[in-house]
Amino acid sequence: MTIFNSNGTYYQLTGSGKSTIILIHGLGLNHQMWQYQTPALAAYGQVLCYDLYGHGQSVPPPEKPSLSMFSRQLAELMDALNIEQATIMGFSLGGMIVRRFAMDHPDKAKSIAILHSPHQRTQAAHDHIQNRVYQAQKDGPDATVEDALIRWFTDAFRANDPHTLNQIRQWVKANDKNIYPDIYQVLVSGVDELVAPESPISCPTLVMTGDEDYGNNADMSAAIAAEIPNARLTILKGLRHMAMMEDPDRFNQVLVDFLATHHSI
Repeated sequence: MTIFNSNGTYYQLTGSGKSTIILIHGLGLNHQMWQYQTPALAAYGQVLCYDLYGHGQSVPPPEKPSLSMFSRQLAELMDALNIEQATIMGFSLGGMIVRRFAMDHPDKAKSIAILHSPHQRTQAAHDHIQNRVYQAQKDGPDATVEDALIRWFTDAFRANDPHTLNQIRQWVKANDKNIYPDIYQVLVSGVDELVAPESPISCPTLVMTGDEDYGNNADMSAAIAAEIPNARLTILKGLRHMAMMEDPDRFNQVLVDFLATHHSI
């Protein structure tokens, strides 16, 4: 089922069951990035994918973008669909939103997965990503997409799967040049409010990244996991940022193993 919520959120709800798995995409992308995960996860209940404000077919942000705004978007969507509690999985910016949501609404987060998501950056890394925001402000999302594809996929995959690369180019370039930089800034600045939070996350948690995801590296994921009691840490060998599309079987197996432990149908 595909529909718009009353707050302008575009979503797809597939599968069935009493339990719900919610998937949150990353910056510049949309719900379609989960196309290889939805079938595998549907065995564990209904799967809810949606477009963040300012992405895909959802409406523009109703206020200055922030993690709190995106957290409220999800809470409102869950309330509209009568979902009291869910396992929530977020990629990159989506992983930051998952953490903010788990702090804001601990009763609604049954378990969470923080996937290829940033933590505290070095000054050099911060400056590098901040410069990409400035580039997007000046020239729009087109200016950053080619460099992003290099960071997101291994050399071999880029050489052998032009279809996937073209699909992602189209997604990123479709973003509104007047909105995209403000949401990009959340990816940069929002990390600070997630480090050593006053309200620590306590639900079962999976933290995962690729050992070649240099912007969301293994040390960052280890630091995230260290702040959450009993968090499960997985580092995928030989994969970069978009591991869920480059090697969905290996990526999905980690998610399924986590759900088998912490999510009942």
